[in-house]
Amino acid sequence: MSSKVRDTNQSLGDLRVIPDFLPSPDDLVFRDEGVKVTIALSKRSVEFFKGEARRHRTQYQRMIRRLLDTYAGYHSKPSRSGSPRTRTKLARAS
Repeated sequence: MSSKVRDTNQSLGDLRVIPDFLPSPDDLVFRDEGVKVTIALSKRSVEFFKGEARRHRTQYQRMIRRLLDTYAGYHSKPSRSGSPRTRTKLARAS
């Protein structure tokens, strides 16, 4: 920025104050209540997530948690063809 800002004391026109519409910082934190669990995963799976986490500069546990949350969210929503459990029962019956 080589040019200087010049104050011309010009009027900005008719101004009005608008209400604050931005969410509070607390509303921007998307954390569900966590539950600690112990789980044994295959070495191959853990190595995969660790490698991907390094590539994306994140934590491998966070990637696994997001994968599980996405899976659970997808399968807990009602769909047009019934619940996943209903679809499984229908598939077995055919």
